[in-house]
Amino acid sequence: MSSVHGTVEALRIALAALRANTARGVLTTLGIIIGILAVVTTMTAANGLSNSFRESASVIGADVLFVSRTPWIMMGRFFQFRNRPNLTLKEADKLERQLHSAIAVNPSSDTQRSVKFGSEVRDNIRIIGTTHKHMLVSSALPEQGRFFNAYDVQFSRRVCVIGKTIHEQVFESRDPVNKTLKIGRHDFQVIGVMEKQGSGGTFGGPDFDSQVFVPVTTFVKLYGGFNRNFDFAVKAPAGAPLDDYEFEVIGEMRKIRRLKPDQEDNFAINKMDSLLDAFDDVMRVVLLVGLAITGISLFVGGVGVMNIMFVSVTERTKEIGIRKAIGAKRRAILSQFLFESSVICLIGGAIGIVLSFGAAAAIDRFVMPASVSLPIVGVALCVSVMVGVVSGFIPAWRASRLNPIDALHYE
Repeated sequence: MSSVHGTVEALRIALAALRANTARGVLTTLGIIIGILAVVTTMTAANGLSNSFRESASVIGADVLFVSRTPWIMMGRFFQFRNRPNLTLKEADKLERQLHSAIAVNPSSDTQRSVKFGSEVRDNIRIIGTTHKHMLVSSALPEQGRFFNAYDVQFSRRVCVIGKTIHEQVFESRDPVNKTLKIGRHDFQVIGVMEKQGSGGTFGGPDFDSQVFVPVTTFVKLYGGFNRNFDFAVKAPAGAPLDDYEFEVIGEMRKIRRLKPDQEDNFAINKMDSLLDAFDDVMRVVLLVGLAITGISLFVGGVGVMNIMFVSVTERTKEIGIRKAIGAKRRAILSQFLFESSVICLIGGAIGIVLSFGAAAAIDRFVMPASVSLPIVGVALCVSVMVGVVSGFIPAWRASRLNPIDALHYE
């Protein structure tokens, strides 16, 4: 009980000291406010970035393999792959015939063209030539209308399905279905609008909502696709281990390309899991660097708290001497000044967290979906208290070690 009473008394004295020096306390908290604001905003942005990427990537099933000319992640090895031959539509047809167990083999290629409806024009829009099997390898669905079918592909119909952003920016509030959209120099009938998928453009990749799908046969006729490179999305059969099925796909592609046993693959097999793993590795580095940079401001704030606590100990030397003379123990003096520095940092941390909600709202509105989560708030509060304890320990230790006789004679 005496220990609890001593702790409560130390806290009471610390709060009284802070109230007596309100202006100093406010100025001292500024460094902590800025530091915590920077740390919480960095963690929130990184969390939002990760969630946004994963949400965008989730439209591609985990049971899909991508046969591509080059790996998605080349790590500076571009020149090693630049002379590889393009993947062609004929090879996609052969792969589909030979992979009897595959649910779907869907070829696709892309180009960039302007799109126009009325007076609204958007340049450099990604135009994707694909087949009706796209719906088998992707979980994204049309929000309005429909996706094109085998008939549209077979007869090279000039129909298209647009992304959500194209709908909002080009057609605004109008229903785009059955309207005519000019893609480059050619007119297409809009037959569907895809549901919102998220923007991979945040990461330097394609904006999944700012793209237009057209039948691959139409794409080849209008945009010269015979010599263009294609990617093949291969949906594995239900229940098949993806790693095992990858070897089967590699074997069939080697047969199609007539590669000898001693020749390396001149194509790549990509998986979404590998991309997510690489993204996580990059995000860990980005987060660590970001926290290291923002941590500098928190360190500066902690140094400011330490300096103020040294000043406070010096100014209250006689008070410390009186308390020790009437029986106050070293632990009580130590606790008093630790509480004082911790409360300063906790108040600064709380204000920084409140301000970070505004920063998160700005990020959410102008950059990407983001919000401050409870775990981040908890971490920020713990960091605030830890900074207070670390910053205040040396001044508090010095105060607790003062000789009461010397303290009473201090001028």
